[in-house]
Amino acid sequence: MEEVQDRRRLRGRMEAQEPEGPQEPLSPPSPTSPPPPPMPLSPVAPESPGLSPPEQPSEAYARQLLLEEWGPPGGSLELPPGLTWKFLFLRRPLYRNLLRSPNPEGINIYEPAPTTGPTQQPLETLGNFQGWHIRTEKLQHNCSWTVKQQCVDLLAEGLWEELLDDEQPDITVMDWFEDSRLDTCVYELHVWLLAADRHTTIAQHHVAPRTSGKGRPSCWVQVSHVFRQYGPGVRFVHFLHKAKNRLEPGGLRRTRVTDSSVSVQFRE
Repeated sequence: MEEVQDRRRLRGRMEAQEPEGPQEPLSPPSPTSPPPPPMPLSPVAPESPGLSPPEQPSEAYARQLLLEEWGPPGGSLELPPGLTWKFLFLRRPLYRNLLRSPNPEGINIYEPAPTTGPTQQPLETLGNFQGWHIRTEKLQHNCSWTVKQQCVDLLAEGLWEELLDDEQPDITVMDWFEDSRLDTCVYELHVWLLAADRHTTIAQHHVAPRTSGKGRPSCWVQVSHVFRQYGPGVRFVHFLHKAKNRLEPGGLRRTRVTDSSVSVQFRE
């Protein structure tokens, strides 16, 4: 009888130690505050397709075009004093990518990442990284992170306080990283929605996806997140991602990242 009870107790301890189902990958530690934000650069006015400066629309026509294009809730938008529809038509602050150089290496996500060997060239020499602030974090086992970040000034890009505070349109972040197989985790994304002081965090998102290691190597993996109902006061978006490198004979083998984006849009 005692032997049967001992077996039951042993089986109960073993079952309590076994995990239930597959375990989700751990999220990266969530920093309590963003790193010291890089100064946002002066925005570059997007080109208006098909319209040269002499052909810019009238205020009424610009309003009509943008309301049809944006489809705001209720079909209308009230602009604060001093802001015109013609200015918004030129700036196009909604439904466009607010990041600079989103595809700095000119890599196409519709094709596998091109095969490259280890390189000794600095990252900045391999493409157009204008707008990105770049640094390196050393890790163990000959690995390192390439950290790239931008801080987007939403008001400078053409959005306005009443829109951000009252309508709170969606803020969507998206990225694509290469399944480089350099480690189980080769990419991290960290995004903060910041107040006017560029330090107070109103909302944040952190993720470090793990790839399965199956399928074709060098395929692209999408990462995205939509901030909704984040509350009033958002004025900046601090976008930071990390890509893992490994030092090999001949140089550094890198994980490529492309088509990074931050955009603002109304909910469907």
